Amino acid sequence: MYAIVDIETTGGHAASHRITEIAIYHHDGHKITDHYRSLINPGRSIPYFITGLTGINYEMVKEAPAFESIAKEVFGWLDGRVFVAHNAHFDYSFLKKEFEDVGIAWNTKKLCTVRLSRKIIPGLHSYGLGRLAESLGIKIPDRHRAGGDALATAKIFDTLLKRDNTGVIEKSLKRNSGETILPPNLPKEEFEALPARTGVYYFLDGHSQVIYVGKAINIKKRIAGHFSGEAREWNRSNIRNEIHHITYELTGNELVALIFESQEIRRLWPKYNLAQKYKTEEWGIYDYEDRNGYLRFCVNSVSKGARPLITFSSKGDAWNFWWEKVKEFDLCPKLSGLQLAKGLCFSYQSGTCHGACQGIESVKKYNKRAQKAIDSFYEHGDSLAIIGQGRKAGEQSLVLMENGNYLGFGFFDKHEHITDFETARNYIKLGKENHTVQNLVNSFLVNPKGAQVVVF
Repeated sequence: MYAIVDIETTGGHAASHRITEIAIYHHDGHKITDHYRSLINPGRSIPYFITGLTGINYEMVKEAPAFESIAKEVFGWLDGRVFVAHNAHFDYSFLKKEFEDVGIAWNTKKLCTVRLSRKIIPGLHSYGLGRLAESLGIKIPDRHRAGGDALATAKIFDTLLKRDNTGVIEKSLKRNSGETILPPNLPKEEFEALPARTGVYYFLDGHSQVIYVGKAINIKKRIAGHFSGEAREWNRSNIRNEIHHITYELTGNELVALIFESQEIRRLWPKYNLAQKYKTEEWGIYDYEDRNGYLRFCVNSVSKGARPLITFSSKGDAWNFWWEKVKEFDLCPKLSGLQLAKGLCFSYQSGTCHGACQGIESVKKYNKRAQKAIDSFYEHGDSLAIIGQGRKAGEQSLVLMENGNYLGFGFFDKHEHITDFETARNYIKLGKENHTVQNLVNSFLVNPKGAQVVVF
């Protein structure tokens, strides 16, 4: 009926690491009935810190079978049984990846003894395997080895079966319970209470310290995606095990969520927000003069010391913005860096280019329009308000720019009217400008996605 499993591995990420040992105990709902155990050759070195934790080194596994040679045997021990493990997602993700690599499709119901213990035996100081076993009077003679930990888990599960007076295990086995995808320390009630709305969310550890900040158009759906294993980086056990609580702030629309997320990451510097702790990729529009005196342009990534005319958070946003300017000011796509193919200018052949690329249009005349295009970059972002959906019915959001620079965001009643800059300023909370926020706003203005842009 149940297969209680523990594995040892070369690391914490199923996509990058391999299994070094496996132990399986069968339980019929009343008692342990059989067991299986094997070392496994991972086909790679075992890190020293893993050896220090488990005692397993490469000498011990070099003569052991590879997983592919025992895959059918292991599958036979698991097939048709409910998968049970302490922090089930970790063990399950490794085994599922190993089975996939040898062409075996495996999918089964799962139970996590961490989550079950929290509900059936509430109030304990710790639900880690060692502490939980100790609190139940269960000894683990071979700690951090698959055999010892699997046997301890089996005994814990046996205790849970006997103490489950309210049907917790049966409820957890229901197809849509969602129990097994959630981090072991996160109350299901907190996950269920998450809104399917736009905003910023926070993962907190056991000390209520923020360890990750994210943004989402649909907070609940986004977080469910993290935990279901659809995103590879969220398959790592360390962050899953540290999440004890989730909080959130609604923002009403994506632009405010993006801005607020960036500001919160810089305010809190959570340990698992790696992307914004390092320089993120930026794209800019550059100008230069060719040997004939024509102003030329290109769209390129922003490197250290570079001085672009304007920057964006993606190549696509920069490219789309520049195409609009080229069309607006009748510039040559070839001289603007938008026609990368060699040969004659396509627009000149179609009659929409005045011939600067062929030397037909004078340098003075062409450069005058090119300079107007450059000047329009700054005119476009002089002082404006971006008005979008608010956090609730009857409310709107406001992102304010002053002289092309991000000023802040806020919310106001739908019945109020923004007619001038000073009125708009009263509704916002001043924010600290940085390159990331400025690029987010620049990119959004290329495609406002239904928001109203009011230029003052």
